[in-house]
Amino acid sequence: MKTSNFERLVLLVVIVFVVGPSARAESPRVAEAARPLSDGVPQVAIVRLRSLLATELPPAERTAANAKLGEALVAAEQPEEALKILAASDVRELPDSKFFRAQALAALARWDDALPLYQQSAGAPRDAFTLESRYGQAEALRALGRSDEALVVLRSLERDPRWQIRARLDMAELLLQKRDNKGATRIVQSIAPTALAEKKERRFLRGRIEARRNRANAIDLYDSILKNPNGATHSVMIAALFAIAQAHLQARTPEAGDNFLEEFIERHPVDPELPALFAKLDQLYAAERKPSRHELTRWSNDPAQPRRALAQWYLARSYARIERRDSAREIFARLRASRPSLPALAEAFLEFAQIELQEGRIDDAVGILQDARAVHPPPSLRDRIEMLLGSSLYAGGKYDAAAQTFRQLAGLNSPVAPAALFNATLGWLQAGDATQAAAASQELQSRGADESTRGDLRLAEARMQAARGDQNATESLQKFLREFPKHARISEAYVALAEEAFHAAPPRLQEARQNLARAVENAPTTSASERAAYLMIWLEDVAVPPNEPKLIALAEDFLRKYPSSASLSDVRLKLAEIHYRRQDFASAQTQFEVLARGNPASPLVEKALFFAAKSAAQTMGAESLDRALVLFDEVVKKNGELKWAARNEQAVIERKLGKPQDALTLYDEVLQGGAGPAEKREALCAKGDIAYELGAADRENYRRAIEVYDQLAAQPDVSAHWRNQALFKKGMCQEKLQQPAEALATFYRVIEDEARPERQREFFWYYKAGFNAARLLEEDAKWQPAAAVYEKLAFAGGARSEEAKSRLNQLRLEHFLWEQ
Repeated sequence: MKTSNFERLVLLVVIVFVVGPSARAESPRVAEAARPLSDGVPQVAIVRLRSLLATELPPAERTAANAKLGEALVAAEQPEEALKILAASDVRELPDSKFFRAQALAALARWDDALPLYQQSAGAPRDAFTLESRYGQAEALRALGRSDEALVVLRSLERDPRWQIRARLDMAELLLQKRDNKGATRIVQSIAPTALAEKKERRFLRGRIEARRNRANAIDLYDSILKNPNGATHSVMIAALFAIAQAHLQARTPEAGDNFLEEFIERHPVDPELPALFAKLDQLYAAERKPSRHELTRWSNDPAQPRRALAQWYLARSYARIERRDSAREIFARLRASRPSLPALAEAFLEFAQIELQEGRIDDAVGILQDARAVHPPPSLRDRIEMLLGSSLYAGGKYDAAAQTFRQLAGLNSPVAPAALFNATLGWLQAGDATQAAAASQELQSRGADESTRGDLRLAEARMQAARGDQNATESLQKFLREFPKHARISEAYVALAEEAFHAAPPRLQEARQNLARAVENAPTTSASERAAYLMIWLEDVAVPPNEPKLIALAEDFLRKYPSSASLSDVRLKLAEIHYRRQDFASAQTQFEVLARGNPASPLVEKALFFAAKSAAQTMGAESLDRALVLFDEVVKKNGELKWAARNEQAVIERKLGKPQDALTLYDEVLQGGAGPAEKREALCAKGDIAYELGAADRENYRRAIEVYDQLAAQPDVSAHWRNQALFKKGMCQEKLQQPAEALATFYRVIEDEARPERQREFFWYYKAGFNAARLLEEDAKWQPAAAVYEKLAFAGGARSEEAKSRLNQLRLEHFLWEQ
């Protein structure tokens, strides 16, 4: 039952347990089997009556036994089973059968069906349940919102001494609902109850009246009931708990209100109203400045159920409320693992699934929602679960399963059935099932779909074609514009046409801009405005030359206007890249970090953290380098594809900070770990570089460097970039060791190997090696060999060819090499 139902006094106490002797004659065997019913133990009567019905009975006696079984099932709170028995043709016409059928329907909250049966029973002559039926009629009218009619029926009960107090108590509550304080006060003052339970109820109603005059007085009245509950019915106790909690919420003193609920929950761990009580307690906690989670934590570890499961739910919700999603997920997972069967917990699963969807874990959300189905939620909650399940399957690309989920929901008597049928149509369109899509679309129209809905469907189909790259998408969008020229979403069609033009090969940029302008002219929807703003960023990005200040302004405007957009990460990444390209590393770092923190489940997080660290490292300040190390470490912990690149970057920073040994440790981790060839080659080369740098202090390090460079150059399938670099640096080490001949030979290997036709050309290290080889020859006065090297370099075709030609000509002139 919803919490709001407890904010009035719930008094659906139509007598079902103890009824007097039946008005109809019964056989001794039926009377004996049914005796526990009048003793207040209907469960035993059910067993005895079923045993009796399993024997051979005359028709009249069997009918009487079935009638008594129906009564017993109502009293045992099994209304569905009771209706099956009481609806039989031989039972339903018995004198008091209508009353018990009405009782069963009332227990199922089927008030529209119960009311006529109560009315018929109340009007039947010599009916044993005339007054009870009249009271049931009043309850049905009240449940249906027909308060004035309910008051008329209750006034007719005032004349009977047995019903006078009960009728007046209910009349007072109805008048309070109608906000007739004076009338309610007059009725309450006229009541002179003798039973303790009725006295407690009267005090509660006085509290309701005082709540509109003096909140403090009302709290005192509720408090007196809760502190001395002797004689109070369960419904009065629950109503008083809700009333005092609401009063403290209104008084902005939630800390004082939660004590009453906590104490009741502590003493009654299996009370049937715990779901509603926990929901109210959560309202109080949410209103508190510093809510305590002590009781929820303690109950969530206590074996008493359903209190434990409910405490886990609201403990998880309290963590989600303060953005501690990891803690919330952990507790929700424990709750799910316990396999609770309480229908109210379906909403807990719904909240868990929503968190998983926010984190991008679609498959996990689908599994959780399927578990939510299994606890048999009430219809309104079932609809929300099914809609979210269908949407999750759709988001995960499981279009056929999504369509089937929506279609099943569309077949139920549900307020969301039209929306579900619309979504089912979209699902089958995405799945490529034209037959099912057409059938669903036809059914949608047969149910009275208006022009707006038909246009929505046509637009959705056209946009799906566009998303699939269907060449008919443009024509479908234009057809939508022709057929639905006044549709509220016409702007979205123009944006979709602009997107089609932008993604064409080659792009039709002017056409894209024109369609965006038409979208703006046609009262753009929120969706159209967002998508248009997004596309404008990319149109500006491909402009020649790009207007980077304008591009930055567009991106920042998008981030400001659409903070919940699914495209937010793409835009922020583009903004960060522009700043990085402009060498505004501080701004780039900020955007990369915001991107990483704002959506932890995004596949872009690792890249964002990596480039945030790169940006920090570029600023060169000690604090920035420390920050870069921290960010690179976060990348490593994610254990993704950039893990080892991050380790290499950390090693570079350690070298900048003058910590070569720390850098070597990091490089060894890369070399010994699961890094790819590129990261390992970078680490190996860097180890050689560190040894080279340390050679000034200890010449033995030059030999260690040579060993490392030899390893790198000898690797199978090594690229020209790494091989030439390794050989060049080996030659430099040999020069430092006073081995010019060996250095010349090493440099020449680079020149020689690059000349091979099968080798991919690499010019940077090629020219460095070549010019150094020529320099060594010149230093040894070997002019002709030096000229031969310069000639190779001059005709290689790289960026330094002209420099080599110039040096070659100069050498020939200075040393008369033309004649040779």
